[in-house]
Amino acid sequence: MTKMERQIERQKGTLAIVFSHFWFKCMGDTGFTFVFFYVYIYLLKNPAHAVTVMPVTVVDVIVGFNPVALIAYLTLWVYVSLPPLLMLSRLEIVEYGLWIGAVCVIALTIFYLYPTAVPPANIDWARYPGMAFLKGVDAAGNACPSLHVATAVFSGFWLHWLIPRAGLGRVSRWGNALWCLAIVYSTLATKQHVAVDVLAGAALGIALALFSRHGVLHKAVAAVAMAPVSRAP
Repeated sequence: MTKMERQIERQKGTLAIVFSHFWFKCMGDTGFTFVFFYVYIYLLKNPAHAVTVMPVTVVDVIVGFNPVALIAYLTLWVYVSLPPLLMLSRLEIVEYGLWIGAVCVIALTIFYLYPTAVPPANIDWARYPGMAFLKGVDAAGNACPSLHVATAVFSGFWLHWLIPRAGLGRVSRWGNALWCLAIVYSTLATKQHVAVDVLAGAALGIALALFSRHGVLHKAVAAVAMAPVSRAP
């Protein structure tokens, strides 16, 4: 088999994984997102306690406002949908959903018990229509930990582990790492978060990713052994 033929076979394998249980993946992602936003927006508009303004550090001064970072910021919703697409069984997908759901529940509980907000950035948002829209929808509250960072980091770890199984190479892993870092950077450059929020979000994402890895991946190995990709419905 030539190098080109091997590459074609790998691509076929990757597509087979993506399209296995495709509608289950799509409906699950849509339902999860709807429930999450409902609770997130409710807590944002109805804080249960006095809101604490997060402190600004030297990192926040160094990382200046960059309106172009909004692009990376918005790609989170595509990024977090990728790990389930690279999973083979419904059990694996559901267990993954429970773990990333735990990331969200922990952060939302913190938002309820200890509401926080980022300090005013002293920027005329009207000069940047895209940013003005974002600030109108996702206001300064629900700051720490940054759920944007937590879910990006959690997804980044899982993509790093799933990419080889999907037949994708080192370039895809590097691309994944850069995309994750771009999202993390965007939370600072759009002034949606300060450095303390980012560190807390990263810690939450890393911790839950490492806790979740053993159970989900071991079930995935069993699923692959029992049901090869070529036979996936």
